[in-house]
Amino acid sequence: MAGCISFDDLKSRVADGSIDTVLVCFVDMQGRLTGKRFHAVNFVETSFKETHCCNYLLATDLEMATPDGYASTSWESGYGDYVMAPDLSTIRVTPWLEGTAMVLCDVLDHHTHAPVPHDPRAVLKKQIARLKALGFEAMMATELEFFLFEKSFEEIRKGGFQALTPISGYNEDYHILQTTKEEHVMRPIRNHLFAAGLPIENTKGEAEAGQEELNIRYAAALDCADHHTIAKHAIKEIAWQQGHAASFLPKWHKDRVGSSSHVHQSLWKDGQPIFYEKGGKLGKSKLMDHYMAGLIAYAPDYTFFLAPYINSYKRFAKGTFAPTKTVWSVDNRTAGFRLCGEGTKGVRVECRIGGSDLNPYLAQAAMLAAGIKGIEDKMELAPPTTGDVYEDAKAQDIPQTLRAATETLRGSTFLRDAMGDDVIAHYTRCAEWEQEEFDRTVTDWEIARGFERA
Repeated sequence: MAGCISFDDLKSRVADGSIDTVLVCFVDMQGRLTGKRFHAVNFVETSFKETHCCNYLLATDLEMATPDGYASTSWESGYGDYVMAPDLSTIRVTPWLEGTAMVLCDVLDHHTHAPVPHDPRAVLKKQIARLKALGFEAMMATELEFFLFEKSFEEIRKGGFQALTPISGYNEDYHILQTTKEEHVMRPIRNHLFAAGLPIENTKGEAEAGQEELNIRYAAALDCADHHTIAKHAIKEIAWQQGHAASFLPKWHKDRVGSSSHVHQSLWKDGQPIFYEKGGKLGKSKLMDHYMAGLIAYAPDYTFFLAPYINSYKRFAKGTFAPTKTVWSVDNRTAGFRLCGEGTKGVRVECRIGGSDLNPYLAQAAMLAAGIKGIEDKMELAPPTTGDVYEDAKAQDIPQTLRAATETLRGSTFLRDAMGDDVIAHYTRCAEWEQEEFDRTVTDWEIARGFERA
């Protein structure tokens, strides 16, 4: 992976004292970095081979609760161990943390050392391997949108997550003056991530008060997911260091626009983009048509992987640049899928459905699986939609609730074939639990609305 340091380089830095801590991390179901802090000497001497963790870590929710209903782990089975196997090609310095390096791990079965099928990194690797068998490589890029707030995580938590105040007072989309005021957070984000080997392009103000966007250059699919995860983690830590909270909640206020994570994708072969065809309509190849047709047709099946929580679905609202329909259009931000770079070698498809809370490994894997299905079945791409897609009554809707997305996930034959029954059963249970937790909760809205008047 570009920008990473070698294991030998890490050993040299440990020997000279410039690195004393190694973060040994894997990615959990929610897309968060989970793991241990190793003394660097111990890591380079022994723990670079493997370490261990409890297998409940790939069967918990955001609160680290341990729901029942998972086949892979349970109280009945005693919650055993997984092996965390460091991928030494992912070692990098983390400049925002003094004397610290990071390595990402693959999660393996404790007894067989086989990959754990529902490990998000393994889910994506499986689809990359399927694509490679067809002779292709996926290049992808994600956009990270998030909000910065005046107060810190600790202050906001102690205040009961009430009276949230963004770091700025007005819409700052492309606004240079307002974003200058936020450079004490955004400048170290850009520079530290670039120094950590992430191909950072830019940051900008987004279309709401306090909303930011980080753009990272396209890369091979696994690298893209790694970049996204490391960046999201670093943004929270760097904002915290500056006394602010950074939130990737897709919809934190009913009157504010939501935060997305658009995913750009194209296929390459022998170092050349094969979505491009000189003289083709819009510069698209027939292969791109097939890929896009699959991507669009199966969007309802994999919506859970783009919108995994109750809150995710509050973002889907017309007039907010968050799509509600699974159709494509040419450079049109009201559609679920947008063709970008038409007529050029940079032609690609952007999925605009995903929210800022998606797990990039799972989201990218699901979209690759849909694209592969489109290629294998030589699916035909419908003509592009034009105009205001929000008002297109004929266009297929994105599932509008987590409950609906859970059912499309559960019933998806295509995803079961692509990912395996066990993986889909695992993430269906994840979706069910999120819904069950919400269904038993009494919200502030219900109390304020009905306390006196009901």
